[in-house]
Amino acid sequence: MAATGLIHSDDYLGHDPGDHPEQIERYLAILRRLRAETDLWSGLEKLPPRSADRNDLLRCHTETSLLRVERASLAASFEDQVALDADTLLSARSNEAAYLAAGGACLAVDAVMSGTLDSAFVACRPPGHHATRGTAMGFCLYNNVAIAARYAQASYPDRIRRVLIVDFDVHHGNGTQEIFYDDPSVFFYSLHQYPWYPGTGAAYERGVRAGEGTTLNVPVEAGTSGKDYLVLFERGLTRILGHFSPDLLLVSAGFDGHESDPLGSLGLTDETYRQLTRLLVEAASTSARGRLVSCLEGGYNLETLGETVRTHLHQLMRGAT
Repeated sequence: MAATGLIHSDDYLGHDPGDHPEQIERYLAILRRLRAETDLWSGLEKLPPRSADRNDLLRCHTETSLLRVERASLAASFEDQVALDADTLLSARSNEAAYLAAGGACLAVDAVMSGTLDSAFVACRPPGHHATRGTAMGFCLYNNVAIAARYAQASYPDRIRRVLIVDFDVHHGNGTQEIFYDDPSVFFYSLHQYPWYPGTGAAYERGVRAGEGTTLNVPVEAGTSGKDYLVLFERGLTRILGHFSPDLLLVSAGFDGHESDPLGSLGLTDETYRQLTRLLVEAASTSARGRLVSCLEGGYNLETLGETVRTHLHQLMRGAT
């Protein structure tokens, strides 16, 4: 069994957008299901997140973007929620939770780099992959996975030069793509329903300048089955690893491609996510010394989300078998 960690904290409940798909019950549903399986829960190394340093965020976001989130959270102290846009609502403690979400991802990097863990799952809220350099959007405030990638490169410059980010959320991770679009040291790989929010992620979006060829988008049609999705996923991963050898694998783990999810129209099942995870662990084992950090993104069916995350974590613990 691989040494697998779970970074979690009830402080993530401080982000409360109210009656919203990205509600606090998502976190509670996940933790209830994980705790219900005694062997799995006892086998996980549980770690509390730390707050990210402001400089960690500034490697990926502008000062203006940070100030906008900070001021909105402050304004929410005087009312229930403040909207940055039609989709992205903040409460008084949202900025605090967002710093912990990014910091939790950075802590997970430290844990796998120290050898304490082989892999880690960060049960963070709010999610991050839609947050661009200058704009919080799509339920996301700060881009947790992007911040973790830059943190890894800055903190371990002799050991982490190249990072692979794999995003299997039903929505395209436009923020992550934008942040690394001209950077050959970070490969961004996304499979997502298309056309769908946020409207980016066409196959011709491959990066620019020095980063050309280090973005791979695989847009899939609504109704795509789990079986067909897995074929595309493995084909793309094999293609990437044929010419890009990462020192660290980061995952934007969105579970809204599940066949029951209200915000997507794909046909993925728990078995699909198990197989996806197995392929990712195998990839990390062969090219990144087993270093894998997975961060929660989407997944909005409260009846199924906990079990799907359990499946993901169980496979992380099993390794590539």
